[in-house]
Amino acid sequence: MFARLFSLFQNKEQAYAVYGKLVSQARNPVFYQDFGVTDDIDGRFDMILLHLFIVDRRFEKEGDAAKKIRRQLQEVMIADMDRSLREMGVGDMSVGKEVKKMGAAWFGRVKAYSRAILADAPKPGLAAAIAKNVYKGSEINKAEQLADYALEALQKLAGCSFEEMLTSQFEFPDIKVEAK
Repeated sequence: MFARLFSLFQNKEQAYAVYGKLVSQARNPVFYQDFGVTDDIDGRFDMILLHLFIVDRRFEKEGDAAKKIRRQLQEVMIADMDRSLREMGVGDMSVGKEVKKMGAAWFGRVKAYSRAILADAPKPGLAAAIAKNVYKGSEINKAEQLADYALEALQKLAGCSFEEMLTSQFEFPDIKVEAK
């Protein structure tokens, strides 16, 4: 019984560590200063979702072995959003509704980004999805840069072992900024 309990605790700790790593990358100032992502709650939320998508896609390759960590990452994200909303002063009666909207946003992004990366030429579709979601329909040049980064991140994490992913021993690629 204790072994099972410890295993669940360890898995949740791994999910928090992986989530912390992806949030740290999503908060990199380069995205806001050079890529033009708005440095507000919506922009930061979209960058977290993009990075969660990248990590989730890597775990998805593991099939059933990664089901638990994928679910736990989503639970950690929802808990983080709940906590953030409460810190911002959103009332208890509204938090659930806002978290539900955030969950719907996550599933919408997964659908759009997945459809794009499965295409024969993923960059145009991913750039369009990023332009719509991250840039609210504008900044296609910036969206293309962000799509390049996301595709590079997907490729880099694809080369990481499952163990490296579980133990947060993976790295996102360096962020390349095109000259202005």
